[in-house]
Amino acid sequence: MPETAPVNMSATLAADEALARRRLAGEQVLSLASGEVGLPVLPALRERLAAAAGLNAYGPVAGSLPVRAAAAGYWSRRGLVTSPDSVVCGPGSKPLLFALTRAIGGDVVVPVPSWVSYAAQAELAGVRPVPVRTRPGEGGVPDPSAVREAVLRARGAGRDPRCVVVTLPDNPTGTVAAPATVEQLGEVARELDLLIVSDEIYGDLVFGTAERVASPAMFAPERTVVTTGLTKNLALGGWRIGVARLPDSALGRRTHTRLVAVASQIWSSTAAPVQEAAAYALREPPEVIAHIAAARRLHETVVRAVAERFVAIGAKLAPVRATCYLYPDFEPLREHLVETFGVDGSDDLTALLSERYGVGVLAGTAFGEDARPLRIRVATSRLYGDSDAERAEALLAADPLRLPWISASLTRLDEVLGELCGASAAPFEHDRPV
Repeated sequence: MPETAPVNMSATLAADEALARRRLAGEQVLSLASGEVGLPVLPALRERLAAAAGLNAYGPVAGSLPVRAAAAGYWSRRGLVTSPDSVVCGPGSKPLLFALTRAIGGDVVVPVPSWVSYAAQAELAGVRPVPVRTRPGEGGVPDPSAVREAVLRARGAGRDPRCVVVTLPDNPTGTVAAPATVEQLGEVARELDLLIVSDEIYGDLVFGTAERVASPAMFAPERTVVTTGLTKNLALGGWRIGVARLPDSALGRRTHTRLVAVASQIWSSTAAPVQEAAAYALREPPEVIAHIAAARRLHETVVRAVAERFVAIGAKLAPVRATCYLYPDFEPLREHLVETFGVDGSDDLTALLSERYGVGVLAGTAFGEDARPLRIRVATSRLYGDSDAERAEALLAADPLRLPWISASLTRLDEVLGELCGASAAPFEHDRPV
């Protein structure tokens, strides 16, 4: 029997399950590992899902016309004019990304660090990841000059890189690549005949600016696939729906044909009731826009408060510009961590935080880093509350940092970080700007 590719549990999901078991056992746990956005469902979306419960036919593989038209409008309003015929709907952006890997074929250039599943999906698809580091403070987009070198080197060794995947804004760092960097990547992709797959699921969660994230589709429209979904901006992770925008070019049409063929063999069609609700959300009526704006304000307030605490103990941290993620680097504390706790890499640091303090985070190794760097991914989205009532209150609060459950989590984080760095962390005044 031939050997199969090794498959590891998603680091995010594994951490969630481990923390849930510890919480059920009565342990004090501070969950900063999850990628799930803990917010209640907008009532109007619940109503549309319930009203569509009787829709039980398969429907088109690429998705219903209403959801594809709504997605086309969503992108067109963001400067990427789109036809419904160029849109493919799937049961989550994660399956769509995997199906795209299968449809495109060839090895995949992935950023370092990058979301936990890009490299794993490439390996599951029978191809290999080509890791390329990002520029400082510009997570999600591999350094374009390094992409050129890595692709030429791989091709010289007989490999076949055909695409590069990017995340705008980025998970795990919460940063956004500069437009000039994205434009340079488009030029390199055109030079090397690479397809760009741009995961823009966090695109509506950029803080404090009216400017849109610079998508590669603006600079290399003929060779950029864009994906998004409702998991992050509307916190609908359990509903499982994503959409992909294929380029209006010969390359795009060939990829579209292969993607739909792959989808027909994997999921056949996305759940029809969910498509109905998604079509409503993607049309962006006022209540959806207001709900996302409230979520964005909450994310920004809490993630900046958490970021302050890591900076205060001496960790290095690029300014967080989007999402509920931050990626602190404990290198300035290495000597103390080695001498006091025997910590010499991100896996050690993650284990220490979890086992000694009950604080769940993800090690940099989960995102493609080497073992030695002391970088971890922190997610703040589980701090908003343990019930829908608490989460709804956090969403509407003028100052969510003053809510007892959020304040208690921040106090606990102060205690842990203070002990970790060998000093008592200074108390934070939660009414000051963050």
